[in-house]
Amino acid sequence: MIAPLHFDDAREAADLAAFLGRLLRYDRAAAVRLQAGGGALAVFGRPPSFEVLAIRTARLVDAVDLDVTVSAGELLEGIEESAGKAVVPDAVTGPPWAGVLPPRGGWEPVAGVPDAAELRAAVAAAVAEFRARDEELPQERRTRAERDRIGREIWSRTVAGTGLPLRGVHAAQSLGFLPPVPDVPVALLAAGPWLRLRTPYGSIALRTVAPALSVTPTARPHGH
Repeated sequence: MIAPLHFDDAREAADLAAFLGRLLRYDRAAAVRLQAGGGALAVFGRPPSFEVLAIRTARLVDAVDLDVTVSAGELLEGIEESAGKAVVPDAVTGPPWAGVLPPRGGWEPVAGVPDAAELRAAVAAAVAEFRARDEELPQERRTRAERDRIGREIWSRTVAGTGLPLRGVHAAQSLGFLPPVPDVPVALLAAGPWLRLRTPYGSIALRTVAPALSVTPTARPHGH
């Protein structure tokens, strides 16, 4: 039996609950991997169709050491927002992605990422293009396979030469990491084959085939 997690701020319990709720909209049987250490909690999930890892972090009152994969739905049920705590459910057999997480350190900033408003606009333009192309399909080609092909073409496009595919930005917006509020700070980081789009609301991480361009040397940020 794992002791309950106590959040440093009750609002972080509510934010985690909102994140889990969004994950469950995409997959009612979603699992999440929890890693805690040094007073911080990182929650990893993989919403289907986006092919990315979503990461939500929170500060804990106690320096708990934890690494377990659990049901997202059961974890959500165990969150007491008013008390700022969460009961960790029993472990489940983790899906394959849970064994391949991005590195903890070694992240370097990638130059050229657009601001949050531009990223949201890029997603809106991509959605509009998909709808327009879908409507233009003749009846005999209006199939799931053809729609999937159009979607892959659009969402695999990269953003401003950074190597970040649009599907990563779409995932960030869909999971609440790019909310429509002014001046949301956005950073793009790289570590080996991994890219990570980070905002104060959460991160999206994904593996890329080609290395990102224009990496700016700087001090390495710690943690997730």
